Amino acid sequence: MKLSHFQFDLPDELLAEFPAENRDESRLMVLNREKQTIEHKMFKDLIEYFDEDDVLILNNTKVFPARLYGNKEKTGARIEVFLLRELNEEQRLWDVLVDPARKIRIGNKLYFGEDETLVAEVIDNTTSRGRTLRFLYDGSYQEFRRKLNELGETPLPKYINREVTPEDEERYQTIFAKNEGAVAAPTAGLHFSKHLLKRLEIKGVNFAEVTLHVGLGTFNPVEVEDLSKHKMDSEEIKIDATAANIINTAKLNKKRICAVGTTAMRAIESSVSTNGTLNEFEGWTNKFIFPPYDFSIANCMITNFHTPKSTLLMMASAFAGHEFIKKAYDEAIKEKYNFYSYGDAMLII
Repeated sequence: MKLSHFQFDLPDELLAEFPAENRDESRLMVLNREKQTIEHKMFKDLIEYFDEDDVLILNNTKVFPARLYGNKEKTGARIEVFLLRELNEEQRLWDVLVDPARKIRIGNKLYFGEDETLVAEVIDNTTSRGRTLRFLYDGSYQEFRRKLNELGETPLPKYINREVTPEDEERYQTIFAKNEGAVAAPTAGLHFSKHLLKRLEIKGVNFAEVTLHVGLGTFNPVEVEDLSKHKMDSEEIKIDATAANIINTAKLNKKRICAVGTTAMRAIESSVSTNGTLNEFEGWTNKFIFPPYDFSIANCMITNFHTPKSTLLMMASAFAGHEFIKKAYDEAIKEKYNFYSYGDAMLII
């Protein structure tokens, strides 16, 4: 398939700037692959599609406040610094994106906070907007991380064109978030409320938690017509023995195994054994899933509505079938479903 197959016109008013008041009251479009049917539900109706010993695979990554604002030495120019990943704990080295990038060169110093107790020195250029920073802070590593959390703000995606509100700190985080390390939320998981999880648990549904620390690469648009030439950024994943056992038992017993989000799907598809079971894994993945693709583990998927030409749309298309996804997206636009991070959801069974 080519990049142009994933282009569609998305009206601006369907971009969700704010989340639904209650997490589980977003709309839910249900796609049945076998019957080729589309149903319109509420997210809390999800429970109707799961039975005892089915499994939901949750990505328990936690978003950290990755967006900082500093001032350049001498000129005082305001610079946005987006923390991507920590390279070295001891030396406090980080990969970051800076904006405006043209003003930031090797050797420049940036000052953060009103008291300017946190300073960063630019030590390398990595890409046009990418830099490596060494943070200078007079305190322990734990105090340094606390300072970053104090100065940083919730990294809402750029397309949410408004100021960050205090509510975003809690709302742009899944209720099962545990392991800090993501710069964006695994958005399919944002629809789950504590009440819905409890109802699923009472029904006998099992939960398997995996970790994939979402990086900005997830949202990089594909720019090559030949999809096989696209390079995904690497993201860190962890799948422990407990999660692997829950999932493999369900697979053996032919139960419904549902990946909650493209990130959970990407994590499990990155660690499949030769006989089609899930292995424990700790490391990095740059797996890019696009049609045609044979999925090994999950037979069900929850996902949001994604941007044109995005890798996330390509994965959903590989799972549901390209023509079926196209039809579903046409219907979503006609029925005014909300798109993107704070938008509505899709269940593909």
